Amino acid sequence: QVQLVESGGGLVQAGGSLRLSCAASGRTFGRWFMGWFRQAPGKEREFVARISWSAAATYYADSVKGRFTIARDNAKDTVYLQMNSLKPEDTAVYYCAAGALGVDAASMYPYWGQGTQVTVSS
Repeated sequence: QVQLVESGGGLVQAGGSLRLSCAASGRTFGRWFMGWFRQAPGKEREFVARISWSAAATYYADSVKGRFTIARDNAKDTVYLQMNSLKPEDTAVYYCAAGALGVDAASMYPYWGQGTQVTVSS
């Protein structure tokens, strides 16, 4: 089992920045692929970014590429999502997830946090 707790969400103006954190506990954090997903009201949960267990590989959705950066600190059992140049369309609940595979499909991640709200005002 892996327990995940997100933090760092909030209200920010368009063009601003936020850094989300996801603290993990339970089974060895460093062995899991980690992903960030988001879900806006009335929309399906969508992939945002993911990172391999060694942090050697990162992948991003086209909509956030060049603006968001995913990173992890295995010594602190934490994964981060640095979000810059935020847009109103980035408004959503952001979730971190842990899985055994480095894929974009939310269904392939068995462990999820409770989510943190990010609201970007125009």
